[in-house]
Amino acid sequence: MPDRPQRILALDVGDARIGLAGSDETGTLASPMPAVTRTDPGSDVDVIAEAASSINADLILAGLPRSLDGSVGPQARKVQGFVRLLRDAGLTVETWDERFSTVEAARGLQESGAQPSRDRGRLDSAAAAVILQGYLDAARL
Repeated sequence: MPDRPQRILALDVGDARIGLAGSDETGTLASPMPAVTRTDPGSDVDVIAEAASSINADLILAGLPRSLDGSVGPQARKVQGFVRLLRDAGLTVETWDERFSTVEAARGLQESGAQPSRDRGRLDSAAAAVILQGYLDAARL
C-alpha cells in the first residue's frame, strides 16, 4: 500500500445508492457522509467527483465486494466498471476488499439503537465508513 493521502473519500457502491464516508485530516478516522441515490453513470461520476472535492480528497477508495472465496463476482464486476468510469474522469481511485462491511455496519447501527433496514442510505454510508476505517487501520500497521 503506498503512502496514504491526507483525505480519502470511500464508496460503498450499490445498484440504487452509493454510501459515502470521508477521512479526517489526520487520516486516522472515518466518518459517514450522506449517501447518494444513483441516477445514471455520468451523473453518478459527477456527484462522486463533487463529494471528493468538497472534502479535498486526493484519493477515492471503492469497496470491492469479493465473494467469500476471494473471487470477483457479478457485483464486484459492476464496481470495477464504475471505478473505470471514475478513473476515466481523471480521479484517483483504489479498491479495497469490503467483505462483511455491510454486516459490520448493520451490527454497529443496531447497537446504537438504529434500525438499518429502515434507512438503507444510512447503512450504505456506515458500510463505506467501515471500509475506510479498515483501510486506514491497515495503513498504520
